[in-house]
Amino acid sequence: MASQTLSEKAKDLLRSMSEVRNTLRQYISVRIREEEVDITFELLEILAYLYKKDGINQQEIADLMLKDKSSMTYQIDGLVKRDLVKRMEDENDRRNKLIFLTEKGKGLQEVLQSWVAALYDKSVKDVDVGDMDTALALVQKMNDNLNS
Repeated sequence: MASQTLSEKAKDLLRSMSEVRNTLRQYISVRIREEEVDITFELLEILAYLYKKDGINQQEIADLMLKDKSSMTYQIDGLVKRDLVKRMEDENDRRNKLIFLTEKGKGLQEVLQSWVAALYDKSVKDVDVGDMDTALALVQKMNDNLNS
């Protein structure tokens, strides 16, 4: 059997990364159902960005999530309806709405972080730190190549 080309190996790696992401998503979705939290995985992704930087505008969130602004409006409406975020007018540009976490949204962060921590701990079981560093550097290099 002929050895794989670098391009074929890249395809296998990217497919595996996609499978890992899908597995992570399934794990979180199961936890959402088990804990009976009224939220979707997509909405959790938005909250995760707001936990890192609260008060960003809808377009910034759409850009981070690689989604269009109109679909983001629908998702943020869902978060507002659940009282997890609120929209506030940008003082510098009244056309712009900034998205802020509510107290209820902030309270959900602790629960979510425990789920994610357990998930990441499970994912790196028996993984060597050096291998992780190498994999991370490789993925960053591939991303840089695609963005140049």
